[in-house]
Amino acid sequence: MSSLPPITDLDLRRATVCQLLHWMAIGRINPQAVAEAYGEAIERINPQLNAYVGLSPGLLHEQARTAGHRRRDGVIGRLDGIPVAVKDNLDIAGWPTRAGLPGRGAPATDDAHVVARLRASGAVLVGKTNMDEGALGAATDNPHYGPTHNPWKQGMSAGGSSGGAAAAVAAGLAAAAVGSDSLGSIRIPASYCGVYALKPTHGEISARGLVPAARRLDAVGLLARSVADLTVLLQVLAGYDADDARSRRRRVALDLPDWEPGKLRSGVLPDLAAVGVQPDVAALFGTALEKLAHALGGRRTVDFADWDFARTRRAGLLLMEAEMLVTFADDLQDAAHPPSPRFREMLSYAERKGAADYARADRVLDAATLKMRRLFSQIDVLVLPTTPCGAFPLAGTEPGNHADLTSFASLAGCPAVSIPMGILPNGMPVGLQLVGARGSDLRLLELAAVCAATLDADPAYPAIV
Repeated sequence: MSSLPPITDLDLRRATVCQLLHWMAIGRINPQAVAEAYGEAIERINPQLNAYVGLSPGLLHEQARTAGHRRRDGVIGRLDGIPVAVKDNLDIAGWPTRAGLPGRGAPATDDAHVVARLRASGAVLVGKTNMDEGALGAATDNPHYGPTHNPWKQGMSAGGSSGGAAAAVAAGLAAAAVGSDSLGSIRIPASYCGVYALKPTHGEISARGLVPAARRLDAVGLLARSVADLTVLLQVLAGYDADDARSRRRRVALDLPDWEPGKLRSGVLPDLAAVGVQPDVAALFGTALEKLAHALGGRRTVDFADWDFARTRRAGLLLMEAEMLVTFADDLQDAAHPPSPRFREMLSYAERKGAADYARADRVLDAATLKMRRLFSQIDVLVLPTTPCGAFPLAGTEPGNHADLTSFASLAGCPAVSIPMGILPNGMPVGLQLVGARGSDLRLLELAAVCAATLDADPAYPAIV
């Protein structure tokens, strides 16, 4: 052991969850050293990045010391000593759950289900990450807490609404993060920040303790720096929760990862330009498909002529806006801490709609389920860019379509994985998305690992040294 080179703070911030666990298991590092490295980086970098909006350095080190004691005593959890960030719409007992709004200062009394599982696994909770106001947006340009900058380039959007979480992982300010994904809020920032993301099958991870955006769409999502890390996180956090009305009680386990290259049926869209994908993203996607020719098996074009990505995404957005009128009713009446005019205007759109409009939008979810069943009777995986474009300037206009390609999996309740696909001409990363049938999470993650290894497109973490 003495002949091995020392592990630096930069090594710790660059490492995956699995690498950190290995180093701790063989005694090369301890949880306190990991916490010190991440804590120092957060103190130095977060003021310019604004990934975190809630931090407690003392609590960070206290958790790390406790994890260190457990490791010495030999009774450890699956994630013992791993620094994990939590999006600020998930409850952490004793912390306010602001959900990107200005008036929510009361501390939560209980942990969200996913946070309780993280604690039980020994994870070290780093802090609360920045997000779009009410999770309604895809830029993390928050009018109350400021914008989160993309760690690859100051002034560029990190995506949203889980932008703070994705930026923290990419910048080496957390080894992994949990957030929420209703129409793409985990996968969009993963694409823009060059990290890995999983939106599980709807209900696979309990959403109890998550401030709801639209309960029929909301999923707890995961962010990390490798597919293996996503797999570990899913195994720790998934499971039935009787106190969550939408939690899945499986009659059988998730589909086993029994992928066979020669038998895989992959589907691609016939015309990316027709669904708003920018030429530079389409070119990078085409190159990725060439590299993945063997990994993706038999590739065929799938018919999406009956699916209007923009219209169905807008239907999902209406469901969110309508439910948020209930979720944020008190916030909208809080004259001392008013939400932004933009947030009010977006919710007032739903207020001007009638019950029949909501019913029509709700039927899109049934249409998505039927589309999903037909689609995955013909193919095993749908392959497409995660986002139609790369990160955009915070000072510019937010694209209206960057959730178009992520919304289908959300509306259909399917699992979806985003992996780094490569670097655009402007130097910013962008993601490739794999979508599978409900329950195929593990199978999808196995394929994602093969594709990630073949593409070898990970940016050099951490983005900020």
